[in-house]
Amino acid sequence: MRRIGGRPRQIEMGDIVRVGREIGLHQLSLNAVAARLGVSSTALYRHVDGRWGLESLVGENILADLQLPDEPSQETAQHLLSLGLRLRSFILKHPGLAAYVQTLFPRGDSGRRLLAAEVEALGRRGYAADAAVVLSSAVASVAIGYAAAEDLQRQRAEGRARQEENALAAMGDDPRLGKAYWGLPDVGADEYVRLWLGAAVRAFVAAAPPGRSPEQIRAALDAAGKGL
Repeated sequence: MRRIGGRPRQIEMGDIVRVGREIGLHQLSLNAVAARLGVSSTALYRHVDGRWGLESLVGENILADLQLPDEPSQETAQHLLSLGLRLRSFILKHPGLAAYVQTLFPRGDSGRRLLAAEVEALGRRGYAADAAVVLSSAVASVAIGYAAAEDLQRQRAEGRARQEENALAAMGDDPRLGKAYWGLPDVGADEYVRLWLGAAVRAFVAAAPPGRSPEQIRAALDAAGKGL
């Protein structure tokens, strides 16, 4: 509750971070944080640079919790698949984080720490820093894309189950699609992502082996695309 009269309530960055995380990135706003802290939104501008500053403060604090350990015995493809799966899992535990990292990454120190750690991990596997940035970013983009789609589905959970049931029933009854649909294996979300992300990772590694520069990677991808 906002105070009336007397000295304005004193807030610190830690208060903003704590409340921002409680609210969550989906609902995060200057007004929401100010209301929870019992201050005016104007008071927050003494600590953060508007909406972008608030989002970065909270988002980077969340990313600081993400650890991506490197298992030296893993080959490049195994390592990158582990990276993608860990990243997806972490994002799904923090609603709104997918949009945060999709909009701009890295924004702050936590993001730079994660990227630098991955550059070092791929460096131990023979990659130059610039190629490591290209390769790890490609894998992360796919993993984040899966997480973002799942995050959006969760946001629209109300009524979704019924809509999905109706859509699947209609596809099963469709004379053009029904036979194929009923023959599909039952694959859960985790397995689906693991299988297709693994396929993408293997393709990425084939296009970007150790020793290949970003320009050479681009040329190889461009040449492969011209044959399609």
